Amino acid sequence: MKISKFIEKYFWIFLIAGIVAGILLPLKSEAPPIVLKLLLGMMLFLVFIKIDALEVLENMKDLKLMALIAFIYMIAVPVLFYLMTRIFDRQLAIGLLLLTAMPAGVSSPALVDLLKGNIPLAMSIAVVTQIIAPFTVPLLFWIIGLTGLEINILLVFRDIVLLIFTPMILAQLCKNLLPGAISRGQHLFTSLNVFVLFSFVYVAISAQRDALMENPVSLIWKTVILYLVFALLHAVGYLMGLRQNRENRIAYAVTSAYMNNGMAIVLAAAYFGPEILILMVLSELPWNTLPEPFRRITRM
Repeated sequence: MKISKFIEKYFWIFLIAGIVAGILLPLKSEAPPIVLKLLLGMMLFLVFIKIDALEVLENMKDLKLMALIAFIYMIAVPVLFYLMTRIFDRQLAIGLLLLTAMPAGVSSPALVDLLKGNIPLAMSIAVVTQIIAPFTVPLLFWIIGLTGLEINILLVFRDIVLLIFTPMILAQLCKNLLPGAISRGQHLFTSLNVFVLFSFVYVAISAQRDALMENPVSLIWKTVILYLVFALLHAVGYLMGLRQNRENRIAYAVTSAYMNNGMAIVLAAAYFGPEILILMVLSELPWNTLPEPFRRITRM
């Protein structure tokens, strides 16, 4: 088996290794926020280099589909989780509302690539949900009566340009200017992305390592709940494409379950207490360990 194929097949080992390394061997000093953004940009560049940007734009033209996905993922599902959990624990309910209200992670197309799903569809969903997030997230917290959550719309749109459109343009330029080199390296891009994902996980976990280790006993039940939530999000997304092909179902499931929890961590740190912040950090565990079980299930 070629090394690149081995890495693609056992990518989950690298994601788990990133978690373990972040906890046991954290960075001595916290990495600047720009590091995570650069790693995300690299992930998307390696995804875009394998697809045609026109396919992404073509999917976005289906306004009815994009509107339905946005409503279910960013309004209906977060409200449902909030209503189901607030009768037991209001703080937990607010935390789950924040987490599930996040747009599809900009790295979710990289996961879709690893899981052999429809990458252009996943990228379209990621772009659309990122664009509307500055409006839907404050709306949700206004609906439940929790005001004061403000998102700098200009900064969010700046990040969208840097993290999504810039890698897209650079990838298209590289394909036009260096078609031979890109063609010869096609088989390496996915395995290379695994190492970028490992780096991203390691830096993210390392930055929040102290928060995770403060009260390990109380983290157990929260982690169990998060795994249940992520499993349900996989199911919601997969059912969205029940009558479609396997590649589309994978794209729906991944963009539903693998949200931008990095944004959730930033918002929790800025506007909420430590209990909700720790919940957001814990979401890294199911985010990075469930892709492999999900891949096995989809191949049954």
